[in-house]
Amino acid sequence: MQKARIKLTSNDIDKINQVCSHIIDIAEKTGVTMRGPIPLPTKKLKITTRKSPCGDGKATWERYEMRVHKRLVDLGLDERALRLVMRVPIPEGLKIEIEMVD
Repeated sequence: MQKARIKLTSNDIDKINQVCSHIIDIAEKTGVTMRGPIPLPTKKLKITTRKSPCGDGKATWERYEMRVHKRLVDLGLDERALRLVMRVPIPEGLKIEIEMVD
């Protein structure tokens, strides 16, 4: 059976959950088989820098971290459902990939 695999990526988890809830509503309305949202491992990007710009003084450090969250949703291939998914409002900073899988 063919299905559409939707991959959501963002550093704001609220945006991902919001789009996932839209997709779940569409799947329930159209009666399409759905798996997910499956949480994929979160990437943690860490950067450590010195507080002092010149290098003199205490060795104090600033630590910054950015987390990249990912979700995977599998939808049964239905033209009407996919058209509704394409119309879901996508917030700023959220990346969405849709691919067809056998």
